Parts: sequence; C-alpha cells; structure tokens
Amino acid sequence: MEITMLKSKIHRATISDAKLEYIGSITIDDDLLAAAGILEYEKVHVLNCNNGARLETYAIKGTAGSGTICLNGAAARCALPGDVVIILSYAQMTAEEAATYRPKIVVVDGDNKIISKN
Repeated sequence: MEITMLKSKIHRATISDAKLEYIGSITIDDDLLAAAGILEYEKVHVLNCNNGARLETYAIKGTAGSGTICLNGAAARCALPGDVVIILSYAQMTAEEAATYRPKIVVVDGDNKIISKN
C-alpha cells in the first residue's frame, strides 16, 4: 500500500504577479523549484494565507533569482500580488519509505529569497 506524503514546501512566498490571460499554472523562480525539489509541470497545491483560497495547479520554471511567484490563468483570480502563499508538493510512498522520509522545506523572505532550507 502506498500513502501520500508531503514531499516539499515553499513556505510563505509572496505572489509577485497574477496573469489572468495566460494558459494556466504557477510560475516559480527556478532556484526555489530546485531548492524544494519540485519539477517543472509537477502538480502543486497553493494555499493563500490572505484569503484562505486553496488551489491545485502545476509548476512552471521562472527565471532563476527573480523571486517570481506568479499565478496564471484562472488561478490568477485566487490571489493578488502581495498575497502570502504556501506551495506544497506530495509524493506517493510505501509506509516503510514514509517512516524515514523528511520533506524539503524552503522558507523565503518577502522578496522570495531563500532564508532557510533543509
């Protein structure tokens, strides 16, 4: 049996932009994707700390070092620039794997620069 476990989290990122007229997804600074171990096109959950909205979408690479966290398409209606979000990814694993697995946690500042990571 496999269970769903938290794989990674980008904690308290700030939405830098929202593009309603885009195809969809969330654009994330490539440095943050790498630090969190999130792959381009991987499914992510986005939790908006300002308004309580929760959405599921997929990640696309933004320019490394840019601090970009941009919701695109319909998801752009769920957050405004300046909103604080938590971005989560999950993985399927066996109970044995889950017993020792520790998710990657990336904490960022208001400019989406990495403060700490494990």
